Amino acid sequence: MKRVGISYDHLLGVRFAVNVFIAATIVWFSLRLVGVTDPIWAIASMVAASEPDPHEARRMLWSRLINVFVGGTIGLLFLLIGGTSPWVLSLALACTVLVSTYVVRIKTMWRQGPITAAVVIASALTYHSAEIGIERGLHKVAEVIFGCLVGVVVSLVMARLWLVQPPGEADAGA
Repeated sequence: MKRVGISYDHLLGVRFAVNVFIAATIVWFSLRLVGVTDPIWAIASMVAASEPDPHEARRMLWSRLINVFVGGTIGLLFLLIGGTSPWVLSLALACTVLVSTYVVRIKTMWRQGPITAAVVIASALTYHSAEIGIERGLHKVAEVIFGCLVGVVVSLVMARLWLVQPPGEADAGA
């Protein structure tokens, strides 16, 4: 007998949409409350870290945080050493890619490191000040980490509150 209803993938998609709605609301209002006027990096990181599969969410969180740390650290080092030369950005991104791929070696998040380095360095280049870049860069990195944590926590909590099982597991429990 064929079962009628919403498929597993559709339920997972709806739960993912609810996760993103809840997490975006938390991130937006929390950061606005503490004076962040443009929390776009936190929102983008929250979406990227949100995951309907709780096991994948945990795995992605650690790989994302490690690469955020790598990118933030390398971006700050390049700002301290190279200042606001336009070459600093390109060199820092290339160096971050090499460290992420050959030292950290968490393939799923190789891009997160150079993105974070770019976030750190972009403010310095925009304002022609390494000091402003470091300050704003650290704030942006903190926003990214906050967004990641909120996205994963909401995903994990929702996975417990709203259990969506693959078809084989759902049939076994019946």
